[in-house]
Amino acid sequence: MKKIVYLPCLILLLVSIAVGAQDDPNPNSPSPVLVAGSESDRILLRGTASAFRQQPSRELRVLYPSPNEWVTAIIRDIQPLESEGANSIRIFVKQRSGKTFELDVRELKRLAKDEVAVTFRVFDRSGFRGQPVADGDSLIYVSWRGNSSNMLKIGLGSTGGIEIPKTAEPAGIRSSDPEYVGYHFAGDRVRFAEQAAFGPSPMLDMRLRRTGLRTWLAEQFDAPYPTFAYPDPPQSPTNPPMDCSLTTFPACYRERYTMIPLQKWFFTEAFYGEAQLRHRTAWSLSQIWVTSGLTVQQSSHAIAYHKVLSRNAFGNYRQLMYDMTLNPAMGHYLDMVRSTRTNPNENYPREILQLFSIGLYELNPDGTLQLDQNGQPIPTYDQETVNQFTKVFTGWTYCNITCQNSSPGIVNYKDPMILNPANHDLSAKTLLQYPGAPNPVIPACTNCTDPDQIRNYAEQSLNMALDNIFNHPNLGPFIGKLMIQQMVTGDPSPAYVQRVGAVFNGETGSPRGDMKALLRAILLDPEARGDAKTDPRYGKLREPVQLITNLARIFPAVDFNGENRSDGALASYANLMGQNPFNSPTVFNYYSPDYNVPGTSILAPEFELLNTNTSTRRTNFLHTLIFDGLTANATDSLRGTSLTFSEFLPLAEADPTGTLLLDGLNARMMHGWMSLAQRDIILQAVTAVPASNPMLRIKTAVYLIAVSSAYQIQR
Repeated sequence: MKKIVYLPCLILLLVSIAVGAQDDPNPNSPSPVLVAGSESDRILLRGTASAFRQQPSRELRVLYPSPNEWVTAIIRDIQPLESEGANSIRIFVKQRSGKTFELDVRELKRLAKDEVAVTFRVFDRSGFRGQPVADGDSLIYVSWRGNSSNMLKIGLGSTGGIEIPKTAEPAGIRSSDPEYVGYHFAGDRVRFAEQAAFGPSPMLDMRLRRTGLRTWLAEQFDAPYPTFAYPDPPQSPTNPPMDCSLTTFPACYRERYTMIPLQKWFFTEAFYGEAQLRHRTAWSLSQIWVTSGLTVQQSSHAIAYHKVLSRNAFGNYRQLMYDMTLNPAMGHYLDMVRSTRTNPNENYPREILQLFSIGLYELNPDGTLQLDQNGQPIPTYDQETVNQFTKVFTGWTYCNITCQNSSPGIVNYKDPMILNPANHDLSAKTLLQYPGAPNPVIPACTNCTDPDQIRNYAEQSLNMALDNIFNHPNLGPFIGKLMIQQMVTGDPSPAYVQRVGAVFNGETGSPRGDMKALLRAILLDPEARGDAKTDPRYGKLREPVQLITNLARIFPAVDFNGENRSDGALASYANLMGQNPFNSPTVFNYYSPDYNVPGTSILAPEFELLNTNTSTRRTNFLHTLIFDGLTANATDSLRGTSLTFSEFLPLAEADPTGTLLLDGLNARMMHGWMSLAQRDIILQAVTAVPASNPMLRIKTAVYLIAVSSAYQIQR
């Protein structure tokens, strides 16, 4: 068969001089500059905020960590929006011990067009991760919209004992370089493709370049989905029959009783599908509304579940709540199908509150915890609340007789669950109590004996309960932050969460729960956009699925022989790296959204997947994929997967020094911000490969970039 050949789009981009359509004439947020005092390497600090406003105060050279003492610093070169307050600025202190603390910021005051005063205390804002200690100089820096400032010294108790490290210089193409005006904002386009899609591709980058981000989003909201039809295995008996057993008919068993059909389709759609945003959103939602093939036995069951996610990805979250509540896979996974008035089960009502909507604790609009007078988080609900919601969810079960997909002897997972009137609780229910709460109490169904009357009561009760949850103030910041973590960064600033949460809560003109508005708010926010993000805490570890898909789209995936499409059979490789798609180990997903890197205060959810074993497996997988490809399997009719590097051959062949090749890969893989140190190391390895073997040079460079921490963190 004829091999697939890809046009060298990168060369066209490098020589282009057209800026292309842009959404914002300058999507880049400037890096803040922390103002130094009389000593050029030490922060300028003044007394309390009130003293600073009323009269000049003496410069502070040494202070002590304290929960009571507020000081003020000056930041230049930034112009916060009117809506950006103190929670848009993050201040960090790094001590000689290696520990970094995020300080508590109280006030932001605008002094001039590009100058602000920030009042803070040298006290960790979290309150439970330890506190800075008075042991001499520490390093202090500021972060704003994902960009960090210069580092300066701050004396705690005394001075001395630490030096400011040199900042690594970036290498490669800059959006500000006039000779590369055609690459203007290329870094931001690549970043956007990693956030809104399953990775950048030559065609997607060209489309974004021509239309701009907003137009592309509008196109995606209307794009047909899926590009490749969902697999459609039949619903089968709960226990595999003899003619579909693993030992005698393994192909049948894998097709019907494992997640393999859904997994293969998922990767195929991620690699080649046109409706990237819907597919990415459904994947993100599947890590919030979790079910698992470890319990949900058949692929047909999980496919029906995924269709609910994809159908509602651009709809309203309230409808998603309803559809997912009555989805049989969810009903089976969290036991709602077995919950009756005489034997109620609290699993689903507990998880819809804790994981799928409002979380455990009352939140401020910016997602930070509300605290009581003792400084403790305030629970959003208690056990009695769970008990009351449990009564609402009793009596719902599979539609095994009267529905479209009902079949004798088969449990129906394709149609929504229906009510068995005899099993529904008819007593009154007291729901969430909060200011303006709709339906805080569902009255009892008195004298209810007619089945249709009970069905109507149960349906009304279900909708009243979902409305009660949906309208809780926590919904916007809680779900907004989870979706930001899935798509953009694991540790968003409170200001980012507040902006997104306000949109999702319907405070900015969009309907409450509007998924399109949520996605626009997340992906177009200034904290998401920009050619470069320099805050070391910004971004997210590329989870195994994303690591695979990003590379498969940058270097278009083909089968092992390079002749057709990949078969999409990559779930087993992702599993070795800690993430088996649609086989989450628990309802809490593959990793916790509250996970901190051990020994630090860095919120980094995906790092829960990273340990000695999975880190080694990442490196081994990347070596195999890039240098050899993933082999085919004739027994299972699998074609394997390899990557296509032909686009970069002209660069490798034209320049024996390797610099053109690295510049091209830097732009495509690193947003154009590879450090000079990384570039020099990789260049040495590339030039050690004979120039007569340009393909090996390309693979060597791609591998060394891909295994680096600088690449494995999506920034």
